[in-house]
Amino acid sequence: MSDSNYKAVFRCIAGCDEEYPLDEIVYRCKKCGALLEVHHDIDRLKELSPQKWKELFDSRVGTTQWPYGSGVWSKKEWVCPEVDNENIVSMFEGNTNLFWAKRFGKMIGMDDLWVKMCGNSHTGSFKDLGMTVLVSMVNEMIQRGKPIKAVACASTGDTSAALAAYCAYAGIPSIVFLPRNKISTAQLVQPMSNGSIVMSLDTDFDGCMKIVQEITRDNSIYLANSMNSLRIEGQKSISIEIVQQFDWEVPDVIIIPGGNLGNVSALGNGFEMMLQLGLISKKPRIVLAQAQNANPLYLSYLNGFKEFKPITPKKTLASAIQIGDPVSVRKAIRTLQKFDGIVEQAGEEELSNAAALADQTGMYTCPHTGVALAVLLKLLEKQVISKKDRTVVISTAHGLKFSEFKVGYHEGTLEGVTCKYANRPVELEADADVVREVLFKELDKRSRVKY
Repeated sequence: MSDSNYKAVFRCIAGCDEEYPLDEIVYRCKKCGALLEVHHDIDRLKELSPQKWKELFDSRVGTTQWPYGSGVWSKKEWVCPEVDNENIVSMFEGNTNLFWAKRFGKMIGMDDLWVKMCGNSHTGSFKDLGMTVLVSMVNEMIQRGKPIKAVACASTGDTSAALAAYCAYAGIPSIVFLPRNKISTAQLVQPMSNGSIVMSLDTDFDGCMKIVQEITRDNSIYLANSMNSLRIEGQKSISIEIVQQFDWEVPDVIIIPGGNLGNVSALGNGFEMMLQLGLISKKPRIVLAQAQNANPLYLSYLNGFKEFKPITPKKTLASAIQIGDPVSVRKAIRTLQKFDGIVEQAGEEELSNAAALADQTGMYTCPHTGVALAVLLKLLEKQVISKKDRTVVISTAHGLKFSEFKVGYHEGTLEGVTCKYANRPVELEADADVVREVLFKELDKRSRVKY
């Protein structure tokens, strides 16, 4: 069934009041060319009290009732109410751990530091949250007779994995365009394994993005990148879920890594919707973390967002955010301006060592989370944010998707990086006396380590 009491449409973000139904194949305003966003009937949603919404969402956590056990579809009325439940394509994504980074926090003087483990998901990244909505809507459109042959995306890895998996589950063909030799092996293998048509192009992400927009122009192949705001609707559930996990209290600061910048606008959308409907009464401060080698929004932030210039990104270990011409930049800037936003950057050595230090406290961080953690350390040092702030770092993907990064760090082979926390195996002969002597020396050394 669809939630027919609630409605949503695509609306132009530039304010020209153009609207389109969600089952129309459209990505930009036909009048002015601006991106679209999903607009909900807030007045209709207000007919249910804030307390009733909280009770409804809380009652669905962990349930097996289709599809409401999903962290995304548990908020169906706020996300995509028009999809029939039978057409929803879900793997019960979301409901990921809000990890109290107790030991890491103590190292840096913070008692209230949390990491939202979005990589603990079906394909290992937060992209699952948006893809379940997009592929569900495509499935709905196909059932309504729309002549869609396949779904396609340009990707630096995580988007392609999510698209391939959800399309495979739905029985819908998928196509992914990847920049050759610029993503990890694990990320390349994921869409291959799920039967996607994988196009490895001799270009970067921005080049792949141009190709996929051309390929999807005739509407027979549906576009799955974050310029399609259905993706943003799923990803905004991160905001709602974090607040829900804090018993409906809002954290002070949220730090999120950004490349194509759909994620930061999704984060803001979730908080704005909770504010509009009265579930919360304050905003967090949003920090957007960029790799120094792919930092166009950081450069724009330095001039107060007065202008934005695309760049040609340099190679970065945070390959998923190696993007110089982000599609969702306008949405991201608007969000940061509303949420007292900060943009900060992290260099290759900073992100690598931040990730490794976090790993020593029990995490297993991807390089993009390393960017966010490095930015946290920089902002604390600059006293831009307080050590007393309840702070949440968004971990966007699982570290196992970046094993080459981990191996390179601990072998000391990452170019231009002094691997401060590298931990190599100790190779010894199989002699108990020799092992005992070396082992106790090592234990003594580690007992004296101060972070």
